[in-house]
Amino acid sequence: MSEYVVLSYFDIALASVFLLLNGALSLWLRLGIARNLAFAMVRMVVQLLLVGLLLKSLFAIQSPWLTLLVALFMTSFAAREIWARQDRRLKGWRGLAIGGGAMGASVGVVALMALIVLVQPDPWWSPRYALPLLGMIMGNAMTGISLSLDTLHTALNREQRAIEAQLLLGASKWQAMRPFIRQAMRAGMMPSINGMAAIGVVSLPGMMTGQILSGVDPNEAVKYQLMVMFLIAGATGMAVMLATLASAKSLTDMRDRLRLDRLSKRK
Repeated sequence: MSEYVVLSYFDIALASVFLLLNGALSLWLRLGIARNLAFAMVRMVVQLLLVGLLLKSLFAIQSPWLTLLVALFMTSFAAREIWARQDRRLKGWRGLAIGGGAMGASVGVVALMALIVLVQPDPWWSPRYALPLLGMIMGNAMTGISLSLDTLHTALNREQRAIEAQLLLGASKWQAMRPFIRQAMRAGMMPSINGMAAIGVVSLPGMMTGQILSGVDPNEAVKYQLMVMFLIAGATGMAVMLATLASAKSLTDMRDRLRLDRLSKRK
């Protein structure tokens, strides 16, 4: 088995040349994204450098409580990102609780099953395995929930009169909102479906590529990638369903009235 190639910071700087070229072209074409691109690039570098230092310390300490604390921080940050990415979002605590709760429940169950039953590290909560696995699953679930809730809230706001007309004619809230709930769920699951359909033909995923570059046998890398993709798609699907149904319920009351006053538009 060959050793992995060690990259220098100069190599990383060279890899960023094309992204800097994109920024220069966006300025020339007046796309209006140069500032966002630069901010995202700097934020990515800072965050990953800090994460590298944090993970190195966690791997050395091997504390279950610190691992749990980092997992809870990741969940809280992801819940805030879900809420922030929606054009129309629920006001107050519901906006954070629904997305974060659905994601935490589904990702937590799937990650625990993967660690205890499939990967079986010793100890099972080892941060070297738990945190990267949790991060991969959570990142995809976060995207799915964001898309589903944004689609649902936008559709309900756009079709408010049609929904209320059905309610006046005697339909239940679930009957009136069913097409839009289905639309939201499809939107949230589509990235995972597209990812599974294209993997291996159109793209080689980052985890598999990293393992191959570090000298792991390609067949073993494929096995790990299949496991991760199944876990990601399963957790994302459950999280999308839970979040969409919970949000739809929060936007109605006990008398089956549509309560879009509970939504606020992003400024």
